[in-house]
Amino acid sequence: MREPASVPHPRTRLDDNFASPIRFSLMAGLGDGMELDFAALREMLQCGDSPLSKAIAHLQAAGYVVARKGAVGGRLRTWVRSTKAGRDAFAAHLQALREIVALGAGQEL
Repeated sequence: MREPASVPHPRTRLDDNFASPIRFSLMAGLGDGMELDFAALREMLQCGDSPLSKAIAHLQAAGYVVARKGAVGGRLRTWVRSTKAGRDAFAAHLQALREIVALGAGQEL
């Protein structure tokens, strides 16, 4: 019979806010302090307006990104940037993924 592990598996530290490939890619694309407009994000992520809007709204509700609107040349635009909480959560999510991979490969961290 196997004894229970004293340390929880790293999967328990994965953040469900990054479960969507678009939300994950959005956070990866918003580097430290970087702000991108909606059109640039749409092009970078190769997705439609609706999925991107939903991803931004989800991450904004989680406190992981901030979106601001403004006009440029008479056209309304949206810019998005990650928050410190979002960057910290994403870094922790990436670390948990690295630990999962290391466990599978039998490596020590």
